[in-house]
Amino acid sequence: MFTGIVEETGIVYNVLWGARSAVLEIKADIIFGDLKIGDSVAVNGICLTVTEIDRQRKIWKADVMHETLRRSSLKKIQSGSRVNLERAMAANGRFGGHIVSGHIDGTGIISSIKKDDNAQIVTIETDPKIMAFIVEKGSITIDGISLTVAALGSTWFQVSVIPHTMKATILSELKPGDTVNLENDVIGKYVKRLMGICSTESSPKEDKKAENSGLTLEFLKEHGF
Repeated sequence: MFTGIVEETGIVYNVLWGARSAVLEIKADIIFGDLKIGDSVAVNGICLTVTEIDRQRKIWKADVMHETLRRSSLKKIQSGSRVNLERAMAANGRFGGHIVSGHIDGTGIISSIKKDDNAQIVTIETDPKIMAFIVEKGSITIDGISLTVAALGSTWFQVSVIPHTMKATILSELKPGDTVNLENDVIGKYVKRLMGICSTESSPKEDKKAENSGLTLEFLKEHGF
């Protein structure tokens, strides 16, 4: 589990492409403090497993499977690209962002970046299936960064980014037209699924089970939720 608070930005040292997979070699610094083989590291919001460590050169490797490439912006990654890095949350750490699993829901396209006094308003367009879980003043993870939704429409949403976040992450390098990884708030996804609202992603048999479960909006309202 992650919190969406980026620890540092690393550099993609090399990409070893397979037929439908890849191995990333990433150069970093801060995360090497206690990094071990088998650890989870969020790379631009995607949870990857450390498979090799070269402490002398400060380079670590991770396998990227076909499913991850298909769903994320990693399919466009190149040697020299900067990436956001965050180690899995320690049990004694502060929860600075929100619950982030590192399992992205899809991607979005930056449509505009506009200055708003000391902040930057970033507008992102994405699929309606992702927009269904986004709420104003709720949390969204963009390339592994925990941010608050400032405004939204049917196919777009906006976040306001403070100067520190712009400097400490790869957001400062992104421009309109760039693809970003998006992860919805996991709590919202589970609530919606448990209430049986996601009928487009479930079978008729599963929908019937949801209808018979007794968990409905009327039930929740009746019991004070």
